Amino acid sequence: MMAVLSAIPSRIAIAGLLSVWLCGCGGPAEGPEEAIRSWVKQGRELAEAKDRRALVGMISPNYTDARGNNRDDIEDKFRIYFLRQNKVALITRIEELNIHADSAADLVLSVAMAGTNDGTLGFSADAYRFEMEFELEGGKWLLTSARWGDIGGDLL
Repeated sequence: MMAVLSAIPSRIAIAGLLSVWLCGCGGPAEGPEEAIRSWVKQGRELAEAKDRRALVGMISPNYTDARGNNRDDIEDKFRIYFLRQNKVALITRIEELNIHADSAADLVLSVAMAGTNDGTLGFSADAYRFEMEFELEGGKWLLTSARWGDIGGDLL
């Protein structure tokens, strides 16, 4: 009887852990549109935290764009921008989002960027329009290509 009573707490603990794990796994899966919206939010947060490595992890190793950039080139652009800015703030607006066969997506995104720095004015600000392409790779949405330019200007 004592052995049965002492086993009850561990059985309850195991059952509790198992039910928490199963509840976590059994929720509704995030759809492609929600996943891309989460990607944008996460990217904004990582950029504001100046977390270059995590940002690069959101880009496909096969990334290429019309400017001839690859993923390493984009990482270099992040590095330079983050070194020049003491603090970064972004405002993002999704203008258009299209999902293709639940494994590819196109996104048009407006981004207002501001940073504080040690320059003469102490800050810089820009606004860009991005046209981005994504693919679902290994269960993770990754940026595969992008075009961008000043809002109101030509995209390259």
